[in-house]
Amino acid sequence: MFEIQPFVALALQCTQQEYPSHISHAMKGDEHVGAPRELFPAFFGCYDWHSAVHGHWLLARALRQGAVDDATRGAIRRALNRSLTTDNIAGEVAYLQPRHGFERPYGLAWLLQLHAELFAFDDPEARRFSQTLAPLVDVAVSHLSRWLPKLTHPIRSGTHSQTAFAMGLMLDWARDTGHTRFEDLCARRAVDLHLGDTAYAVHLEPSGEDFLSPALGAADLMRRVLAADHYASWLSRALPTQSLRCLAPVTVSDKRDGRLAHLDGLNLSRAWMLDGIASAITDDARKKELTRLAREHEQVGVAAVDGQHYAGAHWLGTFATYLVTRRGIAL
Repeated sequence: MFEIQPFVALALQCTQQEYPSHISHAMKGDEHVGAPRELFPAFFGCYDWHSAVHGHWLLARALRQGAVDDATRGAIRRALNRSLTTDNIAGEVAYLQPRHGFERPYGLAWLLQLHAELFAFDDPEARRFSQTLAPLVDVAVSHLSRWLPKLTHPIRSGTHSQTAFAMGLMLDWARDTGHTRFEDLCARRAVDLHLGDTAYAVHLEPSGEDFLSPALGAADLMRRVLAADHYASWLSRALPTQSLRCLAPVTVSDKRDGRLAHLDGLNLSRAWMLDGIASAITDDARKKELTRLAREHEQVGVAAVDGQHYAGAHWLGTFATYLVTRRGIAL
């Protein structure tokens, strides 16, 4: 098991760091112009909204896992208390409510993960944070619940718009928090969109700025919704064993370039998706190969989270923590 304290340090540095900032912000007039802290009073740090959200998830995850020292635990609690106030979340609700497509699906999926982490944590402060966050979560679920039934095709990108990865996070939140209606919607839409998939073109991955694998993302989603025997048959059609032969850890040519640095995240996400797929099958030979590939990607991916360049430092710690704490497999 890797130590996650260095990843926590990265999140603590940037959750309150307003600049540099990248905002995807629709405006209808001069009155909508504002600094990041004014637009997003809880989640203005870490370069962009979704990174701020999953940076807070990293802090909550580390606290619940008990994987940090006493001084760091205190720093995490102070950071969460600064961000997750009633007034700050009311400001986030006011921003998100009229913007149905904002951070859909990636950022909203991470918001649900943050809520799930706090909800599951048997701690008085965490329960308070979970309750404070609930109005924003309600808005996110409402937006997603209107969108998912209208989605006619999956989005098979290797970046934020990918639907398979986000739907996996959404499903895990729904199951962890008992939102059965939303769980049913996500599971039904996953089957609608991916049950007929065959022969993923893994040999064409990755694109040059990917941090998610379209093929592995779909396979990791489907193991959440299909029974074991059905999943094994589906996997043989969609992701034949021979297609895995082209998978190898990737390298980044310039870590100062934020988009090229995505490839460091791809190694991490491939590793947890391979682990997730392996967890759902009983074929020993295939499980062994999936696990071998996961460890290769994990070694390279975790080593790349060094904090030297903000382009990667503001988000890679989250991906590393998601992987090494096995969040996608166990609560």
